[in-house]
Amino acid sequence: MLTLSEISKGFGGRTLFSDVSLQVNRGDRIGLVGPNGAGKSTLFSLILQEDTPDEGDVNFERGITLGFLPQESAPAGDETVVELATAITPDFIELSRKLKAWETTHPDDIDPHDDVHARFNDLGGYQVESRAKKILKGLSFRDSDFDRPAREMSGGWVMRAHLARLLTQEPDLLILDEPTNHLDLEALLWFQDYLKGYPGAVLMISHDREFLNQLVGSIIDIRHGKLTRYRGNYEEYLAQRAAKDAQQLAAYKNQQKEIAHLQEFADRFRAKASKAAQAQSKLKQIERMEKIEAPVADDATVGFSFPQPQRSGLKVVSLKGVDFSYGATPVYRNLEFQAERDERTVLVGPNGAGKSTLLKLLADVLKPQAGERNLGHNVQSGYFSQYRTETLDMSRTVLDEASDTPQRVTEQYIRTVLGSFLFRGDDVFKKVSVLSGGEKSRLALVKLLLNPPNLLLMDEPTTHLDMASIDALVSALKAYTGTLIFISHDVYFIRALANKVLHVNAGVLTPYAGDYQYYLDKTKSSSARVALTAGLSDARPAQREAARSAPIPGMDRKEQKRLEATSRQARSNARKTQQDLVTRLEQRIAQCETRQADLAVELEKPETYAKAGAAMHLNRELMGVQHELDSLNAEWEAAAEKLSGMDPAG
Repeated sequence: MLTLSEISKGFGGRTLFSDVSLQVNRGDRIGLVGPNGAGKSTLFSLILQEDTPDEGDVNFERGITLGFLPQESAPAGDETVVELATAITPDFIELSRKLKAWETTHPDDIDPHDDVHARFNDLGGYQVESRAKKILKGLSFRDSDFDRPAREMSGGWVMRAHLARLLTQEPDLLILDEPTNHLDLEALLWFQDYLKGYPGAVLMISHDREFLNQLVGSIIDIRHGKLTRYRGNYEEYLAQRAAKDAQQLAAYKNQQKEIAHLQEFADRFRAKASKAAQAQSKLKQIERMEKIEAPVADDATVGFSFPQPQRSGLKVVSLKGVDFSYGATPVYRNLEFQAERDERTVLVGPNGAGKSTLLKLLADVLKPQAGERNLGHNVQSGYFSQYRTETLDMSRTVLDEASDTPQRVTEQYIRTVLGSFLFRGDDVFKKVSVLSGGEKSRLALVKLLLNPPNLLLMDEPTTHLDMASIDALVSALKAYTGTLIFISHDVYFIRALANKVLHVNAGVLTPYAGDYQYYLDKTKSSSARVALTAGLSDARPAQREAARSAPIPGMDRKEQKRLEATSRQARSNARKTQQDLVTRLEQRIAQCETRQADLAVELEKPETYAKAGAAMHLNRELMGVQHELDSLNAEWEAAAEKLSGMDPAG
């Protein structure tokens, strides 16, 4: 449906792409990844025909429709939220307005324009509005939001409304640029599940590893002017790319050794008459070689240490008897909360449950109507919101603003930190006033990390960060010695940091004294983001046993006991059989993982490439092992889930 053929594109003397090709077919789910500045957004602009390639062609199958969600700054006018979500084509907008205008001015009359109704119905008519409202609800809009002017809502909610418009439109090719930036965990889960059943193809840029792992069937890696396609999700891409880089590095080293040996011979004997011809032959042999390039590593996360705060007392912050309302809408009543030193707590729960409100109460950004907030001994709190830019001095440069810290650090150190958060080269000399909203947010994050308090409160800190910057932030927060309370929709980020989970819903706080996986296990979640509602298999064993032991009308009690014993034995046998299956799968998975590691080691050895075909054979085996692991893990997940639904004791 889309073909890019031998595309080249450059800007200001710098080549972004050189002779690259890409094909997108119906049903494809593709993730586009690469370092910041590699050209991902430029590739999108070429596909959208907002820009033209220097060389090559962009071709579409006839009649294909495209839908594009930009990373930010989608427009909103006077239309309502539902009007924006149903604005699927210019014709539909015009027909919808005509019909609504007639209904408003002539509510009891029959519209004489039958062709308007006919054309409106041909485009889906009122079914479009019904579908749009369902999608808006999935993205956490309330019924009361539907008729609100979109311009009254925040930029993040406007972006959600535009996303709803695209999903309602259902283009053949859906192009998404960081679509999870403006979604909370619950809306993201709904969106992720919706895309799994989306009828068209999807091409996306995303820094969310979990989102990519759940959705894509291939990864396009864009770097150093080339596009490389890898089959599988993001984790599979990382494994394949590491194996490919290891193979290329080994081949490069071997070739360099051979070149050095030939060059040494030529240098020694080119001046000697009897050997000059041989020496010249060696030089020509070097010239004829197809040179292998060394794999170019990404900009690695720099191993710097952030300044650490002073140690606080054991009790860090508490809320006692807190009441808080927005106008007449209560959020918390008699709220009790306490955080202790070294805790790293993630707040989870549905949209509108009060997570951000709780964070602002803890930060003293919001004042409760009743109750009190208390800080512990020697505690200093710092609050980071993705919109926290009011503390920045707009007249300074990025470097000057970052350097405004009481910590004794060098300019080189500060520039290194800025580089890890996407301020590189001359970017550090930009005025803060000309930065985008995302850039200001990242600068505020750098300032906070350069002088961290011992109580750090963070609301969606990974928004506007690429994967390398998220890794830098994770590294900094892992080494952080204070107390951390945060909200995030990035499961990778949550898994890396949280040692405690606090579920927030309808003013009720439910703590889970373990990491994110512990929370998922306790809530019997079937995936990294969803806790399923319970059925009979999730009921307590005692409750199920009581239900089975209830007297059966018309049956002798002795006969009933015999049947119960037979039933228990059957359940016990079934559980044992299922447990054996899970154990066998775990053992086979362990064997495959061991073989996978052994193959990777073999591919790193230079001698592997001395024997013709050996590296190719090992790579094929490695891919086979990886495919078997994917299949085994899926079988294990299904078997383990079935086992968890069985009685622990039969």
